[in-house]
Amino acid sequence: MTHMAYVIAGSEATGGAGIQVDLKTFERLGTYGIGAITCIVSFDPNNNWAHRFVPIDPQVIADQIEAATACHDLDVVKIGMLGTPATIDTVATALTKQAWRHVVLDPVLICKGQEPGVALDTDTALREKILPLSTVITPNNFEARTLANMDELNTIEDLEEAARRIHALGPRYVIVKGGMDFPGPDAIDVLYDGETMMVLSEPKIGEERVSGAGCTFAAAVTAELAKGTDIHDAAAVAKQVVTNAVRNAVSSHAPFSSVWMNGGVPSEG
Repeated sequence: MTHMAYVIAGSEATGGAGIQVDLKTFERLGTYGIGAITCIVSFDPNNNWAHRFVPIDPQVIADQIEAATACHDLDVVKIGMLGTPATIDTVATALTKQAWRHVVLDPVLICKGQEPGVALDTDTALREKILPLSTVITPNNFEARTLANMDELNTIEDLEEAARRIHALGPRYVIVKGGMDFPGPDAIDVLYDGETMMVLSEPKIGEERVSGAGCTFAAAVTAELAKGTDIHDAAAVAKQVVTNAVRNAVSSHAPFSSVWMNGGVPSEG
């Protein structure tokens, strides 16, 4: 049986994040990856590697989703960077045209390269139109603090409280990622299913953030859910996947390294 995983996200030209990493992760975990591109992000090496952000025309996005959902029986989708209120409207409308077993939201609340007012409009639209459609949400430390209206996440109890608050917004499952901003030697995430908390912990690798880690984690959860894996097992696999991807990170001429799933990751479908 061929398991299919779908993603609606932005393209990141260096290959270190976005839909490039999503499709790599899907493949590595034994799922057939399909994707719709919402925007193009290309870092500017002549301007301190700042983001250059170009949205795809909403009709083109709608056409991509229409083609993929007509061609394949898709029921699990990951939502990555959307980037503009118009894109969010288009994706929300498309999602409501069929039933989804899981909508995994990696909530990109700050779209770098946009003016602050535009970014705020995008954040608001994401919360109002995509969040209510999501069954799983995987916010990082900043996104979790923003969604939960908390100033800091310094303890496991803080992560758990943030997960409860975000769960109250509608998603069935919440995975709050402590990340590099979480104090101490361990990278700690918590999964809340509405009743119980599951803590995922691995020693931190290095002191710097690695591009694509958040994308990889959410994509791994999506791939596992597409295969019928229970959410708790899916989160555990995702934790292993992203840990190995950070451990094997690829350096470049950019001032950051990027994840690479080079061995040590389950690949059977």
